[in-house]
Amino acid sequence: MTNYARMYRFGVAPWERYGKAAAESIASLLDREEAERPRPPGRALDLGCGRGQFTPELARRGWDAVGVDYVPAAIEAARKGGEGVTYVVGDVTDLSSDLGSFDFFLDIGCFQGFDTEGQRAEGRGVTALAKPEATLLMLAFGPTRLRSRIGGVSQAEVEAAFPDWALLDVQPAETAGLGWPMNKTAPQWYRLRHRS
Repeated sequence: MTNYARMYRFGVAPWERYGKAAAESIASLLDREEAERPRPPGRALDLGCGRGQFTPELARRGWDAVGVDYVPAAIEAARKGGEGVTYVVGDVTDLSSDLGSFDFFLDIGCFQGFDTEGQRAEGRGVTALAKPEATLLMLAFGPTRLRSRIGGVSQAEVEAAFPDWALLDVQPAETAGLGWPMNKTAPQWYRLRHRS
């Protein structure tokens, strides 16, 4: 399992670098989520929100946005810049029912940091909080020879962790601006819908 607290402490957050490098493509993916929903679009949970890079964007687009991360220092930093957003210290492999239910889940790089049991625990937690027809948008870096350091995952692993969800779409994610070794990981965007 990836030690996210240590990565933040040493300033190593490739998911944040990715968010900056791929801002336009992420915006287009969020546009699609909005287009398929009535206004306001509902509740969104940013899984492994870190320092709140993406959660405020969800709120700006009209979602009732909640960010959850188990690193207290990351949540503290997120709260300083996230008006209109609720941030919670919590473990995405043990999501609390107190969070309520959600129409949309966003995971940009969190899932891949877990071992198989952690991934399946995240899947169970997300499923328990999903409203009917909820969708999940997930960025995951693919397996490489550096898997022990990067923690990439395959499509089969994503589907195994979310057995109650239908895989709607898989598309390659941008690698421009990532730098080595992340640009060798074949990142993918996975979009799933809960089978209600």
